[in-house]
Amino acid sequence: MAIKIYKRNTAGRRNMSRIESEILSEEKPEKSLLFRKKSQAGRSWGKIAVRHQGGGHKQKLRLVDFKQDKFGVPGIIAAIERDPNRSAFIALVNYRDGEKRYILAVEGMEKGKEIISASDAPVKSGNRAMVKNIPIGTIVSNIELFPGRGGQIIRSAGAGAILTAVEEKRAQIKMASGEIRLIDSDCYATIGRVSNFEHNTINIGKAGRSRWMGIRPGVRGSAMNPVDHPHGGGEGRQGIGLKHPKTPWGKPALGKKTRKSKRYSNKFIIRRREKRK
Repeated sequence: MAIKIYKRNTAGRRNMSRIESEILSEEKPEKSLLFRKKSQAGRSWGKIAVRHQGGGHKQKLRLVDFKQDKFGVPGIIAAIERDPNRSAFIALVNYRDGEKRYILAVEGMEKGKEIISASDAPVKSGNRAMVKNIPIGTIVSNIELFPGRGGQIIRSAGAGAILTAVEEKRAQIKMASGEIRLIDSDCYATIGRVSNFEHNTINIGKAGRSRWMGIRPGVRGSAMNPVDHPHGGGEGRQGIGLKHPKTPWGKPALGKKTRKSKRYSNKFIIRRREKRK
């Protein structure tokens, strides 16, 4: 995998980059696994509910199998593809019984390799197994929080968690943020780190490319008038100053804890994520 940096022919091309990978397929996606995606543009009943969303290129949804519940049936990777709806790559798997499914691709996946989902699947990149049967210290991804519900965490590009301990009913995983949490040892996880770890190094380069992605411009609150934002107003350029940081609707922002104190999953978190310095 390599990052292509464009020549500085124009101001928009200066330092623009994209990921070029030899493993990516140039063929069209599997038609039977594509679905129409209706553009909501951040609206609810025609009114803006989420700012800075709208426009963008037409996209189609890929039906991604996060459960991978074809247990004991080997599958061959037919292609590694981009998915416009997520940061990670996806893999098209042809199973021995003839069914085709998209799954999250992990590092080391290539066209022609065989994978399998089983409770005691071999420890091999791309295989999916029960957490209690995976060796301690293994990097895993697409992890279930409850048995049978499908992978819910560690699904974005380059993400991976380390299995640190396995007990009779519970297992401990350490996430990239430093948080250590408990999960059921009967949950399934995919062995390996999620693909496309260089995703966060991409330089979009120009405003137009953001518009292609459906991202509309954002304006700083301090550049607005007082009627538009709590940070607005003042003579000349004014920062937040002694004001308490607020959202456009006057609620506390920038450091305000939003997690509910009585959330059901608090008891599963052994150590909180490390604070930013």
